[in-house]
Amino acid sequence: MSELNNIALEILGNGKGILAADESTATMTKRLESVNVQSNAENRLRFRETLFSSGGMSECIGGVILYDETIKQTTSKKIKIPELISSMGSHPGIKVDTGAKVLAGSPNEKITEGLDGLRERLKEYYKLGAKFTKWRGVYTISKNHPSELSIQSNAHALARYAALVQECNMVPIVEPEVLMDGDHSAKDCLNKTSEVIKKCFDELILHKVELKGVILKPNMILAGTKSTNKISSEKVAKLTLECLKSSVPSEVPGIAFLSGGQSEIESTENLNLINQLNKTNFIMSYSYGRALQQSALKFWSKNIEDVEGTQKVFNHRAKMNTLAAQGKWSKEIEN
Repeated sequence: MSELNNIALEILGNGKGILAADESTATMTKRLESVNVQSNAENRLRFRETLFSSGGMSECIGGVILYDETIKQTTSKKIKIPELISSMGSHPGIKVDTGAKVLAGSPNEKITEGLDGLRERLKEYYKLGAKFTKWRGVYTISKNHPSELSIQSNAHALARYAALVQECNMVPIVEPEVLMDGDHSAKDCLNKTSEVIKKCFDELILHKVELKGVILKPNMILAGTKSTNKISSEKVAKLTLECLKSSVPSEVPGIAFLSGGQSEIESTENLNLINQLNKTNFIMSYSYGRALQQSALKFWSKNIEDVEGTQKVFNHRAKMNTLAAQGKWSKEIEN
């Protein structure tokens, strides 16, 4: 298991983070159409190849989460996508869940599916070059949610997934995302996220998952998007650290936050403050999708031939987040 621990540390060490480029075809279509670019396999590859071959990759990105379509594609220079990522000093990873469906017995909640046939799919992805994987469970906060059924069911699925991934010599990213949607307070988010994460680790331990070879991908502690009681970035950092210190076993090598609907600057600023206050032994880094790609996507959409200009925008965002992962970011260096 020391090999898995080494991979986890390489992905998140020295301020490096994860580029979440695992948007499904449907999600990527929405992103491209929002900037008036036609969504087809060629354009989806073109944008991702532009990011994966940028200078910021080798300096800032330790891992890239891919989607099934992308891990099997070949670049314009006839290099397989996992090989391109590896050549930039980063680890290729793969999203392996098949999405969140309605939870039987609790129709307002979701359960993530994809365990059927997972062992065989993992073997295929490993042969394609994947070094780590991702599975996302989602939870909503309201008066009666997340229910015990949702918390238990998703923790069980995450643990079964993680055990199968380690069996195949890859690092599982465990992503229990408590969604920002709703009018809940930051305190509600703290309580529910703590409960969710604790149950995940209870199940991981029960399923004999080696915690030194796991990366946790949680949400930060935030008030709901419809809440009238927003909190400061300093409070976000303090509550997030409070949650993780009480919920995550010390063996876990690293935590890579999802951006969860925060803007690019918000997610960078909050990560920076978390690291400035971090007194734990956990690496606290990032696993961002939109918060790493949005500005680059907008720039690219104006001229998809301008690879260098697009890479410059992406490199800046990656650099800002890597500084934040070391507690060295400031608003003054954004421009």
